[in-house]
Amino acid sequence: MFAISLGDDGAELRPLEPWQAEEFLAHLDRGREFIGRHNGLPDVVTDLASSRAFLQAYAEKTAADTGRICGIWTDGRLVGAVIFRRFDVRQGSAEAGCWLEPSAVGRGLVTRAVRVLVDWAVEERGIHRVEWVVSSGNGPSIAVARRLGMTREAVLRESHPYRGARHDEEVWSVLAPEWRAARQAP
Repeated sequence: MFAISLGDDGAELRPLEPWQAEEFLAHLDRGREFIGRHNGLPDVVTDLASSRAFLQAYAEKTAADTGRICGIWTDGRLVGAVIFRRFDVRQGSAEAGCWLEPSAVGRGLVTRAVRVLVDWAVEERGIHRVEWVVSSGNGPSIAVARRLGMTREAVLRESHPYRGARHDEEVWSVLAPEWRAARQAP
Protein backbone atom coordinates (compact mmCIF):
# COMPACT_ATOMS: atom_id res chain seq x y z
CA MET A 1 0.00 0.00 0.00
CA PHE A 2 1.22 3.50 -0.66
CA ALA A 3 1.36 6.41 1.75
CA ILE A 4 1.80 10.12 1.03
CA SER A 5 3.54 12.17 3.69
CA LEU A 6 1.57 15.13 4.98
CA GLY A 7 4.63 16.83 6.47
CA ASP A 8 7.47 16.34 8.89
CA ASP A 9 5.21 15.33 11.80
CA GLY A 10 4.81 11.79 10.42
CA ALA A 11 1.18 12.19 9.34
CA GLU A 12 0.26 10.20 6.24
CA LEU A 13 -2.52 9.98 3.69
CA ARG A 14 -3.35 6.44 2.55
CA PRO A 15 -6.16 4.71 0.68
CA LEU A 16 -8.90 3.46 2.99
CA GLU A 17 -10.25 0.10 1.83
CA PRO A 18 -12.86 -2.48 2.90
CA TRP A 19 -10.28 -4.76 4.54
CA GLN A 20 -9.69 -1.93 7.05
CA ALA A 21 -13.31 -1.91 8.24
CA GLU A 22 -12.41 -2.86 11.81
CA GLU A 23 -9.87 -0.05 12.12
CA PHE A 24 -12.32 2.37 10.49
CA LEU A 25 -15.05 1.44 12.98
CA ALA A 26 -12.64 1.85 15.93
CA HIS A 27 -11.71 5.31 14.61
CA LEU A 28 -15.38 6.32 14.33
CA ASP A 29 -16.10 4.96 17.81
CA ARG A 30 -13.32 7.16 19.23
CA GLY A 31 -14.82 10.26 17.59
CA ARG A 32 -18.48 9.35 17.17
CA GLU A 33 -20.03 12.28 19.11
CA PHE A 34 -17.50 14.84 17.88
CA ILE A 35 -17.73 13.80 14.22
CA GLY A 36 -21.52 13.54 14.44
CA ARG A 37 -21.97 17.21 15.33
CA HIS A 38 -21.87 18.10 11.62
CA ASN A 39 -21.46 14.81 9.76
CA GLY A 40 -23.99 12.00 9.44
CA LEU A 41 -21.36 9.29 9.05
CA PRO A 42 -21.56 8.10 12.69
CA ASP A 43 -25.28 7.46 12.15
CA VAL A 44 -24.50 5.32 9.08
CA VAL A 45 -21.46 3.37 10.31
CA THR A 46 -22.55 1.75 13.56
CA ASP A 47 -21.07 -1.76 13.46
CA LEU A 48 -18.54 -3.84 11.54
CA ALA A 49 -20.99 -4.74 8.74
CA SER A 50 -21.94 -1.11 8.09
CA SER A 51 -18.28 -0.08 8.30
CA ARG A 52 -17.36 -2.64 5.67
CA ALA A 53 -20.34 -1.63 3.50
CA PHE A 54 -19.38 2.06 3.64
CA LEU A 55 -15.79 1.33 2.64
CA GLN A 56 -16.99 -1.08 -0.05
CA ALA A 57 -19.22 1.63 -1.50
CA TYR A 58 -16.17 3.89 -1.77
CA ALA A 59 -14.11 1.06 -3.29
CA GLU A 60 -16.82 0.79 -5.94
CA LYS A 61 -16.78 4.57 -6.45
CA THR A 62 -13.01 4.41 -6.86
CA ALA A 63 -13.33 1.59 -9.40
CA ALA A 64 -16.00 3.57 -11.29
CA ASP A 65 -13.92 6.77 -10.99
CA THR A 66 -16.80 8.59 -9.27
CA GLY A 67 -15.39 9.07 -5.74
CA ARG A 68 -12.46 8.40 -3.42
CA ILE A 69 -11.68 7.98 0.27
CA CYS A 70 -8.28 8.33 1.89
CA GLY A 71 -7.49 7.95 5.56
CA ILE A 72 -5.31 10.25 7.61
CA TRP A 73 -2.92 8.39 9.90
CA THR A 74 -0.74 9.75 12.69
CA ASP A 75 1.64 7.54 14.65
CA GLY A 76 0.25 4.52 12.79
CA ARG A 77 -3.35 5.21 13.88
CA LEU A 78 -6.28 6.21 11.68
CA VAL A 79 -7.54 9.60 12.93
CA GLY A 80 -9.61 10.96 10.05
CA ALA A 81 -10.36 10.91 6.36
CA VAL A 82 -10.77 13.06 3.30
CA ILE A 83 -13.09 12.11 0.48
CA PHE A 84 -14.33 13.00 -2.90
CA ARG A 85 -18.04 12.42 -2.31
CA ARG A 86 -18.63 13.15 -5.95
CA PHE A 87 -16.02 12.99 -8.73
CA ASP A 88 -16.98 13.61 -12.35
CA VAL A 89 -14.09 13.84 -14.81
CA ARG A 90 -16.41 14.38 -17.80
CA GLN A 91 -18.00 17.42 -16.15
CA GLY A 92 -14.70 18.46 -14.55
CA SER A 93 -16.18 18.77 -11.07
CA ALA A 94 -15.79 17.15 -7.68
CA GLU A 95 -17.02 17.62 -4.13
CA ALA A 96 -14.53 17.13 -1.30
CA GLY A 97 -15.28 16.42 2.36
CA CYS A 98 -13.55 15.40 5.57
CA TRP A 99 -13.71 14.46 9.24
CA LEU A 100 -11.32 14.01 12.16
CA GLU A 101 -11.54 12.46 15.57
CA PRO A 102 -10.91 14.89 18.46
CA SER A 103 -7.31 13.77 19.12
CA ALA A 104 -6.25 15.01 15.68
CA VAL A 105 -7.90 18.45 15.65
CA GLY A 106 -5.85 21.64 15.42
CA ARG A 107 -2.82 20.24 13.61
CA GLY A 108 -3.70 21.25 10.05
CA LEU A 109 -4.17 17.64 8.98
CA VAL A 110 -7.34 18.19 6.96
CA THR A 111 -5.94 21.22 5.15
CA ARG A 112 -2.77 19.33 4.23
CA ALA A 113 -4.69 16.20 3.17
CA VAL A 114 -7.23 18.08 1.04
CA ARG A 115 -4.37 19.94 -0.66
CA VAL A 116 -2.97 16.59 -1.78
CA LEU A 117 -6.38 15.48 -3.08
CA VAL A 118 -7.13 18.74 -4.89
CA ASP A 119 -3.63 18.85 -6.43
CA TRP A 120 -4.16 15.34 -7.76
CA ALA A 121 -7.66 16.09 -9.04
CA VAL A 122 -6.65 19.31 -10.80
CA GLU A 123 -3.21 18.36 -12.10
CA GLU A 124 -3.59 14.64 -12.81
CA ARG A 125 -7.29 14.25 -13.57
CA GLY A 126 -8.18 17.60 -15.12
CA ILE A 127 -10.87 18.56 -12.61
CA HIS A 128 -11.81 22.20 -13.10
CA ARG A 129 -14.01 22.84 -10.04
CA VAL A 130 -13.76 21.43 -6.52
CA GLU A 131 -16.65 22.14 -4.15
CA TRP A 132 -16.76 22.07 -0.36
CA VAL A 133 -20.29 21.89 1.13
CA VAL A 134 -20.37 22.62 4.84
CA SER A 135 -22.85 23.35 7.61
CA SER A 136 -22.82 27.06 8.41
CA GLY A 137 -22.28 26.09 12.03
CA ASN A 138 -19.07 24.17 11.30
CA GLY A 139 -16.47 26.90 11.82
CA PRO A 140 -13.40 24.63 11.60
CA SER A 141 -14.49 23.24 8.22
CA ILE A 142 -15.20 26.74 6.92
CA ALA A 143 -11.70 27.71 8.05
CA VAL A 144 -10.29 24.85 5.96
CA ALA A 145 -12.14 26.15 2.90
CA ARG A 146 -10.65 29.60 3.50
CA ARG A 147 -7.13 28.22 4.00
CA LEU A 148 -7.48 26.32 0.73
CA GLY A 149 -8.33 29.56 -1.09
CA MET A 150 -11.93 28.63 -1.79
CA THR A 151 -14.64 31.19 -2.43
CA ARG A 152 -17.98 31.08 -0.64
CA GLU A 153 -20.59 31.02 -3.36
CA ALA A 154 -23.85 30.50 -1.55
CA VAL A 155 -25.68 29.85 1.67
CA LEU A 156 -28.44 27.31 1.17
CA ARG A 157 -30.82 28.35 3.92
CA GLU A 158 -32.25 25.50 6.02
CA SER A 159 -31.46 23.09 3.19
CA HIS A 160 -30.12 20.22 5.27
CA PRO A 161 -32.35 18.32 7.70
CA TYR A 162 -30.07 16.72 10.30
CA ARG A 163 -30.95 15.16 13.63
CA GLY A 164 -34.33 16.82 13.90
CA ALA A 165 -33.40 20.33 12.79
CA ARG A 166 -32.87 22.13 9.49
CA HIS A 167 -29.40 23.58 8.97
CA ASP A 168 -27.97 26.15 6.59
CA GLU A 169 -25.27 24.83 4.29
CA GLU A 170 -22.56 26.85 2.58
CA VAL A 171 -21.11 26.05 -0.82
CA TRP A 172 -17.44 26.92 -1.27
CA SER A 173 -15.36 26.19 -4.34
CA VAL A 174 -12.04 26.65 -6.04
CA LEU A 175 -11.47 26.60 -9.79
CA ALA A 176 -8.39 25.04 -11.37
CA PRO A 177 -6.86 28.37 -12.51
CA GLU A 178 -7.33 29.84 -9.01
CA TRP A 179 -5.83 26.71 -7.44
CA ARG A 180 -2.79 26.82 -9.69
CA ALA A 181 -2.25 30.55 -9.14
CA ALA A 182 -2.44 30.16 -5.36
CA ARG A 183 -0.03 27.19 -5.42
CA GLN A 184 2.50 29.23 -7.43
CA ALA A 185 2.27 32.32 -5.21
CA PRO A 186 5.18 32.81 -2.77
